[in-house]
Amino acid sequence: KYEVIPVVIDDNEDIITKVKGLDFALLALHGKFGEDGTVQSVLQTLDIPYSGCGPISSGICMDKDFTKRVLKANDIRTARWINVSSVDEIDYDKIEEMGYPVFVKPTNGGSSVATFKVKEKSEIRAVEEGLKWDCEVMIEEFIEGEEITCPIFDGEMWPVIAIKPHLDFFDYTQKYAANGADEIVVELEENLHKEVEKMALDTYKALKCKVYARVDMIVDKNGVPYILEVNTLPGMTPASLFPKSAAAKNISYSELLDKIIETSILVRSLF
Repeated sequence: KYEVIPVVIDDNEDIITKVKGLDFALLALHGKFGEDGTVQSVLQTLDIPYSGCGPISSGICMDKDFTKRVLKANDIRTARWINVSSVDEIDYDKIEEMGYPVFVKPTNGGSSVATFKVKEKSEIRAVEEGLKWDCEVMIEEFIEGEEITCPIFDGEMWPVIAIKPHLDFFDYTQKYAANGADEIVVELEENLHKEVEKMALDTYKALKCKVYARVDMIVDKNGVPYILEVNTLPGMTPASLFPKSAAAKNISYSELLDKIIETSILVRSLF
């Protein structure tokens, strides 16, 4: 159906040469440059349609502090946090208010790289490790509960998947290990489902996402959901979360890629 041309980006400077002549770019990129709106901006400048969210929402969602500011401005529930660019900016009083443990993670990053669960004040120097990966680090309130992920396609929430890590939390190793966590399509209790769906769609809209995105949440022990983060380029291998959700709707992997391509081309043609 398609003439597929693999494009591997090894160097930021060679993208323009490599993408010239493409009718469409199906993005399968992660991390800075690929997921933060930079590639999307280049493609948009070259008038090459591409899959998924645009530059602005990609950039905002990559920045966890910015994401939370938008969520808070729209009265969408998210865990408390502080954001620092050096260890000197750490407000220990605010951390005490949140209570230990807390999560320390790079503000701009994904896949739980350099993410630490800090259980007491003496361990908060983990911020220094986070600053090796990014110029800002987030210290976030720990919400104990069950992690779920809500795939959104073209403004519709698809089947929810529960993530049950085998260890303390869903870290980088577990995310990419073959059996790092149990990922199960779940039927939420009716009222919880309605609340989760509203929060997920409100988040998708507030952050101006397009085509598809994955909204990650945590549901605490009292059944109260909190937004964790938004993935604008979620994993798209056949075993990834979004395709698992699609399968629960009887949408094959191949059909999912078709839908992403067709919807993306339609969205890009409107601007």
